[in-house]
Amino acid sequence: MYSRKEQLQAFDRLLTIMDELRTQCPWDRKQTMQSLRHLTIEETYELGDAILENDLEEIKKELGDILLHIVFYAKIGSETNHFDIADVCNGICEKLIHRHPHIYGDVEVADEEEVKRNWENLKLKEGKKSVLEGVPKGLPALVKASRIQDKAAGVGFDWEKPEQVWEKVQEELMEFQDEIRNRDSERMESEFGDVLFSMVNYARFLNINPENALERTNKKFIQRFRYLETKAKEMEKSLKDMTLTDMDAFWEEAKSARG
Repeated sequence: MYSRKEQLQAFDRLLTIMDELRTQCPWDRKQTMQSLRHLTIEETYELGDAILENDLEEIKKELGDILLHIVFYAKIGSETNHFDIADVCNGICEKLIHRHPHIYGDVEVADEEEVKRNWENLKLKEGKKSVLEGVPKGLPALVKASRIQDKAAGVGFDWEKPEQVWEKVQEELMEFQDEIRNRDSERMESEFGDVLFSMVNYARFLNINPENALERTNKKFIQRFRYLETKAKEMEKSLKDMTLTDMDAFWEEAKSARG
């Protein structure tokens, strides 16, 4: 591992390269915060994939890409004299110090749940109108549901036991089934949303990240389906020409081979 001095030198090197690219490279010179936005989102998802795969080498690379974007935004901000990388660093440092009075003040906490409650209460004291104000509108719905529930729980709006949440899941499932029988498509969608929301809540009580869980299942399905496609190709058949029994047999092979 590098020393603190070497780490700072590496960061300074990145800042210098960013300065050079911004003045000398036609592509880098042309970029704006708006043009970088979708690329930043893409890089964030790539980091998420690397974390799920536990690929430490890839995680390191993706962190570098995201760090580049942070430096890039700060460079653009400095060009209009709105902020620079020092403002960014100092801003997050001040927020961390303020939000951790149990470390930098005289507040005592019993556990991580109390830390989370203090965090949300401090945000309200800072002028936030709602605990939910910090949930980005553009988050994917599954992630947003999880963050909404985390924040509500952070101020005490929560169930007491996992069993109560599971009862709520079952209740929502029954209501969903009722709307299926009624064939009311709008109500079916509404109740299905309630089922998903309650399942996300139950996952929280079991310390399961719903986004990670679903993405792992996505990856698992893709692996097994590709195995199925490979077997079909070996038989010189298309999937459309295979029987469901044949496909199911290869699917079970894939489950045994890959887990």
